[in-house]
Amino acid sequence: MMKPGTRVVLDLTNVTHCDSSGLGAVISLYVTSKSTGCRLELINLGQKIRQLFSMANILSLFEPAADITTRIP
Repeated sequence: MMKPGTRVVLDLTNVTHCDSSGLGAVISLYVTSKSTGCRLELINLGQKIRQLFSMANILSLFEPAADITTRIP
């Protein structure tokens, strides 16, 4: 469903917990977006989710969002 050159934004505003299945889903989305030439952005990560992504060493994979208040990393 992703088309080359599109921007995919994953808003994690209401996400307070994430397990290995959630991490796997985000990584799968990242791999799919890169293989199709899309830009994947994560916005509104809470502190716990940001910590988890950092510990899993995947935080740096994602493109920064346009709004400076929700940038990654």
